[in-house]
Amino acid sequence: MDQSRIQKILSSKRVLQVLFFIAAVALVTYFFPGEGKFRYTFQEGKPWKYGLLTAPFDFPIYKDEAVIQQEKDSIMLGFQPVFSFNEAIGAKSTADFEKSLTSRPGLTITPALRRNLVQALRETYHKGIISSDDYTRLQSGTTKEIRIVQNNVAREMPVAELQSPREAYENIINRFPDSYSHHVLQNCNLNDYLNTNITFDSITTDRLKDNLLQRIALSDGIVQAGERIVDRGEIITPQTYRILKSLETVSLKKSTGNDHRGYTIVGQIIVFACLFAFFYLFLALFRPQTFNEMRTLGFMMMLIVGISLIAFFLSEVRVQGIYLVPFAIIPIIVVTFFDSRTALYVHLITVLICAFTAPFALEFIFLQLIVGMTAIDSLSDLSRRSQLMRCAVLVFLAYCFAYVGYTLLSEGDLSKISYNMFIYFGINCVFLLFAYLLIYIFEKTFGFISTVTLVELSDVNNPILRQLSEECPGTFQHSLQISNLAAEAANKIGAKAQLVRTGALYHDIGKLKNPAFFTENQSGFNPHTPLSFEQSAQIVISHVVDGLKMADKQGLPQAIKDFIATHHGKGKAKFFYNSYRNKYPDRPVDESKFTYPGPNPFTKETGILMMADAVEAASRSLKEYTNESISQLVNRIIDSQIADGLLRDTPLSFRDVETIKATFIEKLKTIYHTRISYPELNKPEKPREEKPAESSAEAPAPGNPTPESQPGADTPATK
Repeated sequence: MDQSRIQKILSSKRVLQVLFFIAAVALVTYFFPGEGKFRYTFQEGKPWKYGLLTAPFDFPIYKDEAVIQQEKDSIMLGFQPVFSFNEAIGAKSTADFEKSLTSRPGLTITPALRRNLVQALRETYHKGIISSDDYTRLQSGTTKEIRIVQNNVAREMPVAELQSPREAYENIINRFPDSYSHHVLQNCNLNDYLNTNITFDSITTDRLKDNLLQRIALSDGIVQAGERIVDRGEIITPQTYRILKSLETVSLKKSTGNDHRGYTIVGQIIVFACLFAFFYLFLALFRPQTFNEMRTLGFMMMLIVGISLIAFFLSEVRVQGIYLVPFAIIPIIVVTFFDSRTALYVHLITVLICAFTAPFALEFIFLQLIVGMTAIDSLSDLSRRSQLMRCAVLVFLAYCFAYVGYTLLSEGDLSKISYNMFIYFGINCVFLLFAYLLIYIFEKTFGFISTVTLVELSDVNNPILRQLSEECPGTFQHSLQISNLAAEAANKIGAKAQLVRTGALYHDIGKLKNPAFFTENQSGFNPHTPLSFEQSAQIVISHVVDGLKMADKQGLPQAIKDFIATHHGKGKAKFFYNSYRNKYPDRPVDESKFTYPGPNPFTKETGILMMADAVEAASRSLKEYTNESISQLVNRIIDSQIADGLLRDTPLSFRDVETIKATFIEKLKTIYHTRISYPELNKPEKPREEKPAESSAEAPAPGNPTPESQPGADTPATK
């Protein structure tokens, strides 16, 4: 890869790193609870948990909402709603009614009766008629009187004297009890002339109501700057509680005002930028590979921001709602895919971000750090579902013990323990069980690989491994030996043993295409005999490419495919390469025909596998297995790989390499240790002439083999 392309890739990574950083800070700042938060949390009747508090500025002591509402209700009890009186409606309706009485055919109405009927309607309108809805509302309410405005003059009228069109009709009918008058009124359709002339004036009523309510004093005292409010350990009395609530109200108004809101946002940006910057610094210094892998970095930033937003939302819904957030799920997921140190740092950053919305920040940080470390220590290697259940139980116990301890430390009284918190802790730990599902989802989404998946893949009953054992038994045994060698070495240097064990089982699956062309699968005839060195080398080299194709077809994770691609790196098929050079010393060599496609190993695990593969294969060619021969073999093979630069891209240190060598030597000595033969039982012989004792003592017993004749014996080589 040329220098310009490398620079281009590095530049694109830096851009993505900056974008992840900006997006995370922006999202957390945007969704952070925006109405401000009082720095103190308190409850009436509970001790004050902080130090001495004095008034930072002058502020009024606000009345309780219940007191203010009581005063409002008292004022509204005597309030008179305003209605307007329309004289024109009564005059017109009365004139129309009188005209109807005069022109009504078939009725004989005396002048006196007509005059009395018109006068009754006129008096009804003079008293006033309100709508049926207003009448019902006033009669069923607490209002005793209303105020009627007529010609800019207001008069009071009892609600009991009001009349709706129905009441007005009945009143007129009752004034004329004789049947003929009833007959006349019915024929004249009296209902058509009873219209509402008193209407509700909502504008004037609301204005008068607001004027009255504004006279209510919202406060009944003032606290001057520097005045003592409360000190640590003092019980918060109702009066102190009112003062603290008043201080909280005034402080929030100041912080959310237009002049201060901008400063608050700037402060949030600075705080969150600092936290994410320290997270970036940790990754850059101690986990550079993770920091430069955009998929991994994006996943971690998404996890931090996602949990933080959930915490912001629940803290708004309930006072203690933040304790419903399963923060321990963060280290569980991260330690499953990466390592415990990274998991603890991701957890710490998330907790510090969310602490700004917690009711008791110090208590919250203490509890979450305890449960985070508990989750990491109890679940360093998730391979079974029962481990997750045990982790959830331990996290619940850690929550409970830490909460009780903190409460006793700060309160000094068991009665101050809130048992509702244990319910929150229980719900929280139930949510932890969903980590198993999330791990599966993240595996498929981001291409990670967990120990659970590795354990499943290492099952030799998997179709591809079963096929390898049946069609390539030698290769399968070779893979099993390598898996044991590599896993032991990985344990010694702190690498991922399960990953390298699983990778070793799959690294040679490409040999399934041409099993007979590999020595460990041959039984007599060697198919390389009629081929040229170049052709043989290409067939052997192709098992890497063939293995990658099979891995894609089987849907194996990328981490396993890395072992297939790198277990020979960019090394050479040295048997055929050296044979060609020896046979044709004067011919130029096309080294590409003898070179594996690579790439070279780039992780500790792939580097270990390359060394184990070469050492195990070469160990089969030893003529004798002694401490010296095994040590020379291991050192020669691994030193040759280092000299060829095959391990240059791995993060293995010199100390790691020496530890791996020592591990391989010890394992190979155990595998190929010298064994003694079992003696056979002598058969009874027929009586015969005695021979001299000297000759019988020196002759070996019939059928008794030498110690080397039974290599399968499982007893020590010497006694």
